[in-house]
Amino acid sequence: MRVLVTGGTGFAGSHLCKRLIDNGYQVRALVRDPHRADLLAQWGAELVCGDLRNPESLKRALKGEEVVYHVAAVFRRGDLSPKEMWATNVTGTKNILEAAEKAGVRRFVHCSTVGVHGEITRGPANEESPYRPGDAYQKSKVEGERIAFSYMERGRLPIVVFRPGGIYGPGDLRFLKLFKAIKKGRFVMLGSGRVLYQLIYISDLIDGILLCGTKDQALGKVFILTGEEPITLNHFVEVIAKTLGVSIPRLRIPVAPVYGTSLLCELLCRPLGVDPPLHRRRIDFFRKSRWFDISRAKRELGFRPKTDLTTGIECTAAWYREQGYL
Repeated sequence: MRVLVTGGTGFAGSHLCKRLIDNGYQVRALVRDPHRADLLAQWGAELVCGDLRNPESLKRALKGEEVVYHVAAVFRRGDLSPKEMWATNVTGTKNILEAAEKAGVRRFVHCSTVGVHGEITRGPANEESPYRPGDAYQKSKVEGERIAFSYMERGRLPIVVFRPGGIYGPGDLRFLKLFKAIKKGRFVMLGSGRVLYQLIYISDLIDGILLCGTKDQALGKVFILTGEEPITLNHFVEVIAKTLGVSIPRLRIPVAPVYGTSLLCELLCRPLGVDPPLHRRRIDFFRKSRWFDISRAKRELGFRPKTDLTTGIECTAAWYREQGYL
């Protein structure tokens, strides 16, 4: 089977490409910069230069493809305007959906995020829980979902949407700062640490994505893909500390003053086009609970996360050490 993967140079996209290739698929990767895609080429992926914001560049990428895994997205950056984010996550999604329809694609698997539900005050949330986006990124992903499903509702494309939880594992750099701070004894807990967080190890996520791409029962539906159980932030930090062989951090400070400082940083830095050293979204990591019910994915797809937190953290830490990050 011939498949196209967007976002193949990213964390989840690269793991997806590798698994598809290992499983015997002919993988084509849409890339903006081929110089960043050497590893994909080494694995055997066909590289096609293109940009979601440029509809003309998508025609060649989709020619002859049967399934599209649309993983590419612009994530949060303090120096990125909502307009730029919208151009990729919304308009770009519409562009590739239109190109996929014209190319006769048999299935379009769209990557969203559990962030479309915002903060979960009464959980666990499931696929039917309301949209409650809390920032420009989450709003753009909500709109991307809506556009994708509009194609399904009008009979234009067979669509599956998945919403991943917090992804971690070898290749991820978003949690690297947390690991480093804990190892160096510089981590400070903001608030109680009792907020809930639900993670998914990268190989388990890829299992779920492939089920979305192959199961007939998946068509026309949305699935939350994350780990079995939520954990507290306190427990997450404790497992990392034990894995790294350091003392569990004990220092805590109130979260409210830091949140106020982060808002001030954003107000001062954004007009200058500077990425603020402190973001409200980073402070939200300590403030907002996120926990979910994955019953639908388990029942209808046979999805079963296999990696427990301790094993996943150990594998992630080992990769950080191999790369010289720790």
